[in-house]
Amino acid sequence: MDGNWIREEDKAGKHTVMMVMEFKTSILTTAVLAVLLCSPALAQKSPSVSLPPSTSPAPAPAPHYVDLAALLNVAGPFHTFLSYLQKTNVIETFQSQANNTDEGITIFVPKDSAFSALKKSTFSNLTGDQLKQLLLYHAFPYYYPLSTFRNLSALNPVNTFAGSPYTLNLTDDMGSISVQSMWSKPKISSSVYATEPVALYSIDKVLLPMQLFSKDPPLAPAPAPAPQSGASDLAPSPGGGKAGGNAKADSTSEAYRVGVNGLLATVAGCLMLMW
Repeated sequence: MDGNWIREEDKAGKHTVMMVMEFKTSILTTAVLAVLLCSPALAQKSPSVSLPPSTSPAPAPAPHYVDLAALLNVAGPFHTFLSYLQKTNVIETFQSQANNTDEGITIFVPKDSAFSALKKSTFSNLTGDQLKQLLLYHAFPYYYPLSTFRNLSALNPVNTFAGSPYTLNLTDDMGSISVQSMWSKPKISSSVYATEPVALYSIDKVLLPMQLFSKDPPLAPAPAPAPQSGASDLAPSPGGGKAGGNAKADSTSEAYRVGVNGLLATVAGCLMLMW
């Protein structure tokens, strides 16, 4: 019986020891976890994972548009034409067409001298709609480089931006290109800009359609000649030489009379002394 009791004691002791060890292990595990959780290294964010570059294509660059107003402002003496375009908002119509790369635009641009050559009433008597039609008459709703004008002239008359009644006739005489309206036939004097989809050509006269002008508009009066400079104020006036001659003759006659009177006075004095 004593042996059984001893064995029971041993079992109880072993059980107690195991419980103590499990308790210590639990405490140790809890401590390790606490240390790990409080560690600054673990508080930092984990490094980001780099992703492979995207294989989608880059967006296409936006198309380059020609600013017609800026180009006309600096390209030459086209301020009158540009002023009319802006006043009537036709510049916006032309700009919208210029941005259409499928069709483009061709504009015949009169110089300032072309407008000043006509009387001011030529344009001031037009209504707002008529002025718009006149400006639209100076453009084709397509891009035409100079190399295509010979073939284009075979299609005469060519419709303008103003519509089918407003047409132009083109002629190409060995590279010299003329643009004919009812009352004017200017030649293209220079290419201001010609890169698809925009072509601007300078002309020396305003294109005048018969739909707006029933007869040839009158020209502006010629300016008065400027006075000649450098003329001497001392130059004799017409007849000045004759006047000078008369003055000289009058002076001689006066001297002659004075001399004769003096001689008579002397003779008279002598006679009185002798008497």
